[in-house]
Amino acid sequence: MKALVQRVERAQVTVGGEVVGRVGPGLCVLVGVTHDDTSAHAEKLASKLAKLRIFDDDDGKMNRSVLDVGGEILVVSQFTLYGDAAKGNRPSYIEAARPEQAEPLVDEVVDHLRGLGLKVETGRFRAAMKVELVNDGPVTIALEL
Repeated sequence: MKALVQRVERAQVTVGGEVVGRVGPGLCVLVGVTHDDTSAHAEKLASKLAKLRIFDDDDGKMNRSVLDVGGEILVVSQFTLYGDAAKGNRPSYIEAARPEQAEPLVDEVVDHLRGLGLKVETGRFRAAMKVELVNDGPVTIALEL
């Protein structure tokens, strides 16, 4: 699994002009799934996201997690994270898992995060989504498990 994690002041995703997910301060996480990902990867990613220390403590150091600050998380499925443009200018998405495999694993990430007590909103799988966010910092971290 891959995730692009952005610390945000706020974020939202719309589908067809309708807001389907919105969060206040916290994280916006784009999640990509590849062929050999499993439920164990989903659980590990959720744990990493919940504990990732990218929020400032009282001394201004990034030493607090989204759990510590009571933040929210917007999770958006993003198969293009597995795009490969090494050969030519048109990316290949052959490393991205098929939707039938990817959707349940993204749902597992969300379920694990909610199980930790976090407020989690999502996009809509297989939809043309518009993601808007205000990146706080900016802080952006790429994760691959």
